[in-house]
Amino acid sequence: MITRKRLATGACALLAALSVALLPTSATADGPAPKESPKVELVLDVSGSMRAKDIDGKSRMTAAKQAFNEVLDAVPEEVQLGIRTLGADYPGQDRKRGCKDTRQLYPVGPLDRTEAKTAVATLAPTGWTPIGPALLGAAKDLEGGDATRRIVLITDGEDTCAPLDPCQVAREIAAKGIHLVIDTLGLVPDAKTRQQLTCIAEATGGTYTSVHRTEDLSRRVRQLVDRAADPVVTPVATEGAVRCADAPQLKPGLYTDRESFGQHRWYRVDLLPGQELRASVSVSADRAVNNDYGVLLRAVTRHGREIVRGSETGDGRTDVISTGLRYPKPELDDGPGDAKPAAETVCLQVSNSFSAPPSVKTTPGMPIELTVDVVDGPSTASDVASFGLGRGWWLLGALVLVGFVAGLLWGWLSRWRVAVWRTH
Repeated sequence: MITRKRLATGACALLAALSVALLPTSATADGPAPKESPKVELVLDVSGSMRAKDIDGKSRMTAAKQAFNEVLDAVPEEVQLGIRTLGADYPGQDRKRGCKDTRQLYPVGPLDRTEAKTAVATLAPTGWTPIGPALLGAAKDLEGGDATRRIVLITDGEDTCAPLDPCQVAREIAAKGIHLVIDTLGLVPDAKTRQQLTCIAEATGGTYTSVHRTEDLSRRVRQLVDRAADPVVTPVATEGAVRCADAPQLKPGLYTDRESFGQHRWYRVDLLPGQELRASVSVSADRAVNNDYGVLLRAVTRHGREIVRGSETGDGRTDVISTGLRYPKPELDDGPGDAKPAAETVCLQVSNSFSAPPSVKTTPGMPIELTVDVVDGPSTASDVASFGLGRGWWLLGALVLVGFVAGLLWGWLSRWRVAVWRTH
């Protein structure tokens, strides 16, 4: 009898254990599939022209290596990253061989930062510039799955392997419908390079950026890698209006548009009491422009009253110019009933003061990126701005007080020393 009871108890315990083990598996099978990690491949030009020393007094290759090291340190854990080179291995003059010179330096997958940095450190400027074959190779490296995929091409010159036109390659990649975006960065580019890289980027919905400093290269590549990790910031094409009343209604996100020289574009954002609007805009000069230009971003009411503005000017040293603004809408005092507070329509105006030489076409307009974010506002206005100083107002006040006290003490000590000197 005792033996039977023990056997029955053991059987029940075994069944209970099996049931507990199986339940999570069933729940997991019925639940949503885990999201695939985003994939990014950095495609680096290692052709002979990368020896030129015109970025911060060092070679383009040195600047690229430094930027890569900084980018690799900052890659989000969830991103699968790979590196492909072009023109890194064949130093000869045989065009047929030179135009096949592209290889995957580091496979797309979980990042081993030390291994990736070591691979990049071995690179030296060598051969041709087969951009088209490199893009085809990168697209193949990123095949499979539904993950966000992005190619970041970094080069200092035009493709030297036509008739395989890299712009046409980008169009063919886009036509496959695989949602692969190509972003291009030109290192100290000339007009032809700028034109080709702009065409490649636009064919897949990517962006083009001209780079003249190591810091700019590192920052831009980090932004693009982060953008792949967070698909929420995937740019959405929109079209601004010539007046606020006709402007498109924007929600938080990243938007792209085009703006002609000296043009104003309008957009609208709804803001509730207690929320803060944060907006920024970047205008890319994707063609030759005259020196001395600027960009202005204004937030105004529907009736035309200016609320706040941000502006920036340039002198021809960069092809991208950006500015931003913040506008916190105060909370409303508690009123009778539970009526929902009405949203305020804020009109955003983007303006630029670019001009171009007579030989340069002004259409289509220059690419702009507009970022809109709406967050919970600060508890008090002083958390954002006090005479334009923000929280720095309190620091300034403390410094003034310390300076005043120090002045009094110094004056008292000076008078005491003079009195002692006269006495003796």
